[in-house]
Amino acid sequence: MGEYVIPFVGLKTGVHTYEFEIGDAFFEGFEYSIIQKAKVHVKLELEKKETMLIGNYFLKGEVYAPCDRCNEPAVVPFNGEYQLIYKFDTEPSNDEMLVIVPPEANDIDVSGNILELINVSLPARLMHEEGACDENMLELLDEYSWSDKNIGNDEEEKEIDPRWNKLKDIK
Repeated sequence: MGEYVIPFVGLKTGVHTYEFEIGDAFFEGFEYSIIQKAKVHVKLELEKKETMLIGNYFLKGEVYAPCDRCNEPAVVPFNGEYQLIYKFDTEPSNDEMLVIVPPEANDIDVSGNILELINVSLPARLMHEEGACDENMLELLDEYSWSDKNIGNDEEEKEIDPRWNKLKDIK
């Protein structure tokens, strides 16, 4: 993933802009990526300072993933803006927005940061828009789902396994 490696040693102090078009091949480089197919445009404004780099990421695109509701393929659009600070240091940090870069490093590989930012930009549930799900699948799910309508109530008691009825006699 050499195209995502940015050499910063020769850069002048100030803002430098990088743009990346992320496609399916990008995700193949990550063994455990939850995303397999996507089209994402990433703009990175990298500001070089004396003791750090400030990366402002702007992401816009769509991922193609199984719908969490009907399991049919869905197109899920997203966008996001994030800032990461690349600090030259040897001490690890617990801050999610702080990336530690060893003082002897000459470049940074932003591919892992891009993958992580795409993941956090996605909604918690990947789904079709309302009304676009596979109706047959929704009917099947409704039929086999555990819900109040599947539980017998006082007026309409469903047949109970006789072994459970024996438990009613226990006092």
